Amino acid sequence: MASSLRFASSLLLLIAAVSLLLVSSAISQTCKSQKFGTQSNATFANCVDLPTLGAFLHYTYDSSAAPNPTLTLAFIAPPVSPDGWVAWAVNPTAPAMAGAQALVAFREANGSAVVKTYNIKSYRSIAVSPIAYEVLSRRAEFSGGVMTIFATLELPAGVAELNQVWQVGASVRNGVPVVHAFGLENLSSTGTLRLEVLVTGHQLQR
Repeated sequence: MASSLRFASSLLLLIAAVSLLLVSSAISQTCKSQKFGTQSNATFANCVDLPTLGAFLHYTYDSSAAPNPTLTLAFIAPPVSPDGWVAWAVNPTAPAMAGAQALVAFREANGSAVVKTYNIKSYRSIAVSPIAYEVLSRRAEFSGGVMTIFATLELPAGVAELNQVWQVGASVRNGVPVVHAFGLENLSSTGTLRLEVLVTGHQLQR
């Protein structure tokens, strides 16, 4: 019995170490070094190493799309735990979470990854709701401790830059993301996304 318990403990430690290695490897990359699997078959004109939460954004802005310009993106970040969530959002009014029009990805009870939309009006409670931008497509992938949101949004014409917000959380309760931590990285996860500049290689978020 004792040897069985030692074996089980050793196996759990090995699994935890491998998982940590996979996550560490994923977040130590730059966006330029990231590859998308054959399932996604995605390529993007630009990518950004976001400065917090081990997050990255790949995107293509198409100003000539009809009837309105589109933003096609892949947001990549490790949730705090395998049962956690990640979010990327556009805020039409300020670089803040309150007012953000968010895409939130997490794993459902059956293990499948989903993306849902939320109009974040406050931190107290959130519910699935339409957002201010038409979502033309959306899906998520979870692999190696990292979640990727793929989406295409329809944007108003004439927009040169966006307030972007990103976030990660530790858990989902009854299908609803539980509020994230309020550490320095969480509170600093905002920035400006410039749409018209095509980047060769990658850039750091300013």
